[in-house]
Parts: sequence; structure tokens; C-alpha cells
Amino acid sequence: MSDLAFASATELAAAIQRRDISAVELLNLYLDRVDRYNGDLNAIVVDVRDEALEQAQKADQMLAESRPVGPFHGVPMTIKESYNLAGTPTTWGNLAWKENIASEDAESVKKLKSAGAIVFGKTNVPLMLADFQSYNAVYGTTNNPYDHSRVPGGSSGGSAAALAAGLTGLETGSDIGGSIRNPSHFCGVFGHKPTHNLLWIRGHSPPGDVRSKPDISVIGPLARSATDLDTAVRCMAGPDDIMARGYRLDLPEISGGLAGLKVGVWSDDEMCPVDKEVRDRVELIASACRDAGATVDNQARPGFSSEHSHETYQNLLQATMSARMPDEDYESLKRYVATLDPEDQSNTAKILRAQVASFKEWKYHNELRDHMRWSWHEFFGKYDVLITPIMPTAAFKHDHRDFGERTIRVNNEERPYFEQVFWAGLTGVSYLPSTVVPTGLNGDGLPIGVQIVGPEYGDLITIGVARALESQGFRFVPPPAYV
Repeated sequence: MSDLAFASATELAAAIQRRDISAVELLNLYLDRVDRYNGDLNAIVVDVRDEALEQAQKADQMLAESRPVGPFHGVPMTIKESYNLAGTPTTWGNLAWKENIASEDAESVKKLKSAGAIVFGKTNVPLMLADFQSYNAVYGTTNNPYDHSRVPGGSSGGSAAALAAGLTGLETGSDIGGSIRNPSHFCGVFGHKPTHNLLWIRGHSPPGDVRSKPDISVIGPLARSATDLDTAVRCMAGPDDIMARGYRLDLPEISGGLAGLKVGVWSDDEMCPVDKEVRDRVELIASACRDAGATVDNQARPGFSSEHSHETYQNLLQATMSARMPDEDYESLKRYVATLDPEDQSNTAKILRAQVASFKEWKYHNELRDHMRWSWHEFFGKYDVLITPIMPTAAFKHDHRDFGERTIRVNNEERPYFEQVFWAGLTGVSYLPSTVVPTGLNGDGLPIGVQIVGPEYGDLITIGVARALESQGFRFVPPPAYV
């Protein structure tokens, strides 16, 4: 039955509708695997199996009565801990929020349940969703299922680890700095960072904060197949209740696979050099597109520098992240920044100033971002998608030292730890959709993923390219220890 545990959500739903397995039996299969494997992995940190079993029984009854069902009918799934799930804590890994019990489900969770999915737990995150690893004082440390000495990514690290280990059928995470994409890459699954505000984020928020559309941050699915991403985005996407008065969703798609597509390739950058093995996987995807009939351009770039994009991203990102701080911490930070020497233009000083920027300063960088969005719009008038790395290396070893002490080894050179956010920010700051597709394991048995970027609202285009690549063999490969 382990093969079924690693099936796509689409395949699982089909098996249930064919009566090959019942929803209750499938849920029990995953719960048995959770009981067997999750102790060492620590991916799933909140368990609502009793409620889930009741829902699975109802799902089987619906089929027995030939009632209409949704595309994920009976599929067991987990969600990132930062989503509200009625009756469970939403802590974001913060001990101060340990007693924050959600009174209702997040809007996207409601939509997934309406599509038939059965939520049976929540998965681990880093403190305040602000790391490339997933550990915190509330739930502990999550390990990578391909190598427990390594990280699963963050902040949707528990999401990707649970999927890769065959502990759940589907997942949904969030992304402001690669938090869907880097765990997908580190754990060898598919992940999609949607166009900003395409999926209503309400219910994925700190306590008491509606956060209908926080800057840069998005929610989106992780899965073991690109088809699952497509279905999940269609289920969760759409305007909020206010916008719905006048807006309707109509996303473009690709037809005919990869043939005829215009593909740009950005395989490396001095702002964030990538390991040769990662660069080679970007080129491998580019070659697959070329072999399938696409036109590939390795010099394709938008009309601005990578330095300009990253500086704009950092200013907007830091302002958004600091908005999550408790008031007393923010006021303390403001007082400290006021003491900085105006001549201090170090990277640390710039980040601290961005965290307490005035609205006038934020508006200046937002204007720069809008110019970049229009440059990307012109770029995607010439190209259908852009292929890039998402992280400079495969999954690295756990490192719980202070942020300032951490480094990453890239091509045998020590690099700054947070430099890794570059490839996520390149597209995230301009609201672009990005889909991560797995490319197989490296010599150490670790997955490597590649990012497919498209124009705003080109979500089904990037997912469509991932589906075409999946059909060519770029598929999820289960970790041997969990098969």
C-alpha cells in the first residue's frame, strides 16, 4: 500500500470514486504512516484525526448515495500550521501565541473542504515563518525525509516533508520569500507560489489580524504532481467577497504542451551564485523544453538589473515582515535605528532602516516595484515563461545558530545565509507566479527543483509547463527510507 501513499491527490480521488478504496480506509492508511514515521520526522504537529474520520465516513456515505462530489473528494490532507483551522492553535511557532485557538477555518481551507478534501492535521513552521528551516520552541524541529540531518526548508517545511514522506495526500502553504518554493525544492515535490492576491489569504494571519492581502505574501498548494497544483489553484483562487461584486476569474492556459513556447533561462547570477549541480538542472529543464519544440533564450532578461530588483525587494519585504512584530518590539527597534550612524550603509543597517521605514519611504520603493512589474509585463510579451533556480544548493544541514553566524557553502565558498532569498524575491516582489518542478535526486540522494516563472495571472501557464515536464519524466521521487 506504500505506492498508494505516494500517489497524487488526483489519483487518490479517482481511486475513491472507483471504489478501489474508501475514504475511511485511505485516511487510516495515512494515519498509520503518521504513527509509524512522524516521530522522527516531526512534520505533522497538530492532529485532528477524530474529526477527519467523521468527515471520511460522510464522504463514503455521499458516494454510496451517488451525491455530487468535488475533485478532491475523500483525499486526506494537512495544512501549514499558520492557517486557521477551527478548534486548533495557530501559533506561527511563537510560544506567546500557543493558546491562540482558531474559531473558524481559513477561507482557502473552506474551499478545499468544499472540494472534498479531508483535513486531518497541521504541519510545522519556523518561528514567525521567517527562516529557510522549520523549527520553533512550540513544536520542535522538522527533518528532511531524504536525510534527517538536513532541513526540509521553510517556512512550509512541514508541508513539504509530510508530502515527500507519504504522510498526506495534499498540502497548502504560504510564501513571501520562497516559503512554498524552497521546501518544494528541498523535498522534491511540486509547489506553486501564485500571483499576488489570486488566492484569498484571509485566515492565514497572526491573531486578530484579518490581513486580506499583505504585501508580497501569498498562499498556495504543494503536491506530488503538477495536476494537483492545477486543481488546487482552481479550487482556492478567486476574488474575495468585496471584489466578487465585479470581478470574475479567467486565467489563461497553454495548449499543445511545450512546442512553440518561448522560454527564457536565467541560470545563475552574481547576486546569488548557485551550485554547479543546481545550474545544471536549470539547463536540463531548458534542454527538455528545447527538445520538445520550444524556443530557448539563455540571455533573456527584463529591463532592470538584478541588484535593483533585490534592493527593492528587501526594502518592501523588511517593512512587511516588521509589521508582524509586537508593538513593544517594533518601538524598541525604532529607537535603536535612530541611534545608527547616518554614514553606516552596511547591509545590516539598511535592513534595520527598511524595517521601520516611513510610509513615504515605502511608497518610493513601491513605485520602483510598479516600474518593475511593467518591465516584466513587457518581458512576458516576448516570452511565455522564465526558468530559474529557486535556491543555490540542495538541502543544507540543520543550523540553529544565530542568524548572523550562519553561512551557506556554494561551490566550496562560504556565502551569507540570507543571500539565498534572492531567487525567491526576484519574482515575488513583482507578484509573479512561480511553479517549482522536481528534477530528480543528486549524488547525495537529495532533491533539486527548478522554478518556472510566468506573467501575473499566468498561474495555469507555469503549472501547465510543469505538467508537460512531468510527462517527460520530471516527477516526484519518494525518499527510499519511507517507501
